[in-house]
Amino acid sequence: MKIKSVAVNRFRGYESRVNVEIDDLCVLVGQNDKGKSTLLEALDIFFNEGKGCVKLEKEDINKNCLTTGDDCIEIEVEFSDLPTNILIDATNVTTLQDEYLTTQTGTLHVIKRYPAAGKEKVFIKAWHPANVECKDLLQKKIQDLKKILDEQGLVCPDKTKNAQLRKSIWQGQEALDFQDQEIEIAKIDAKNVWEQLKAYMPFYTLFQSDRKNTDSDDEVQDPMRIAVKEILGDPAIQGTLATVAETVKSRLDLVAQRTLSKLTELNPSIANSLTPQLPDLAALKWSDVFKSVSISGDNDIPINKRGSGVKRLVLISFFRAEAERRQTEASLPNIVYAIEEPETSQHPDHQRGLTDALIELSKAASTQVLLTTHSPEIVKRLRFEDILLVSDRVPEKISRILRHELPYPSLNEVNFAAFGEATSEYHNELYGYIEAEGKLHEYTEGKVRRLYNKIRRDGTIEQRQIILTEYIRHRIHHPENTQNPAFTEQELKESIQSMREFIRAQS
Repeated sequence: MKIKSVAVNRFRGYESRVNVEIDDLCVLVGQNDKGKSTLLEALDIFFNEGKGCVKLEKEDINKNCLTTGDDCIEIEVEFSDLPTNILIDATNVTTLQDEYLTTQTGTLHVIKRYPAAGKEKVFIKAWHPANVECKDLLQKKIQDLKKILDEQGLVCPDKTKNAQLRKSIWQGQEALDFQDQEIEIAKIDAKNVWEQLKAYMPFYTLFQSDRKNTDSDDEVQDPMRIAVKEILGDPAIQGTLATVAETVKSRLDLVAQRTLSKLTELNPSIANSLTPQLPDLAALKWSDVFKSVSISGDNDIPINKRGSGVKRLVLISFFRAEAERRQTEASLPNIVYAIEEPETSQHPDHQRGLTDALIELSKAASTQVLLTTHSPEIVKRLRFEDILLVSDRVPEKISRILRHELPYPSLNEVNFAAFGEATSEYHNELYGYIEAEGKLHEYTEGKVRRLYNKIRRDGTIEQRQIILTEYIRHRIHHPENTQNPAFTEQELKESIQSMREFIRAQS
């Protein structure tokens, strides 16, 4: 399964529900503290259930919602590319469609609610039967299903399987009365439905930009751990591990039986009250066996003890290798790589190399890549379609980026177009583009000029008449020259808009 969309509500800065469409490559840009990382961390909470990078806390409840008593955090994920068949009941293969667990458009829509940031409640929003004679069947125990079957005089080919009982009951109705409904799925017998569904969901791994430099630092170990999950997901390896587990369980059972046999000789009543308790094979956590995997440098010094630049280089290399591997291998499990600010501590050349690797990685089958960034070097290498702008605007807090003036995505342009945010960097970027195109003379021709006092090397002043754009550029690059008044915010916007209109006309 792949992520189609994500929605959050009452979580940190998201006071009301915000929905985001997710593609194979999705890059979140915007100013600091606007909610870019919040989306990636919400997904970590959803998929890894507190065992990943992020633990849900009461402080995560949106403060405005908390004051009104509306303290239930919601995280929703809609999935596409659903499996053809699923194993819901222990021995019964069925489909999400046959269980009426899909939306009208054929997706799987899962909602997790966390009252007071506490234990999750899981719901599936689906186009589901609402007929009182056959609704809520997924939440009923097998005895309840058999009772409904008998009361309605229906026939079922196999009354030992919940899925078969539900199917027979639904087929026995004249009308199912389909409606959009939320089905609580993680309780009673339906808990097994949720546990089985989780096995079909993608691996989600979050690489955060800010980590403590401790022995438990996972920034470099995480790539190895996600590799362990993938390797252990190989059906051939699962078969081998199942054989090992069965052998161990069989021998443990013999040890327990021999022990109880000897106990019977000493005290039969106590022996008869005891039963060997051995773990279920499906509950074995093989990944914990390899939880200490890592990469070490010279003299066995862990990579996490090296500088942040070295750690990020290892991460870059991992993604480059993954991009090559996942492009060539088949039948790989779905995986989502979420990376916060991959440009951290990296030279622009490395930023470009990492971006290219992540773009290629997102093209591989069963792979999605989510990023947050403040780097113009990264943004410039993307398609406009890959970029989502996170802002303070209501209700469009998250919006798609449309092609504007420059022939490549520009973080400064995105911020100007979305917020009207005029910066010296964007002014330089536009001016540099016009200059590189050999159009400066054409741009300046016919424009109103103003006085600029240039300080010569001998300390004397030369007065020049230049246009506003050149005046601002000189003030930006020569702040030490106090012979000229500072330009205003409005003048900066006016100059930027003038250059944008010129570039648009040239295009």
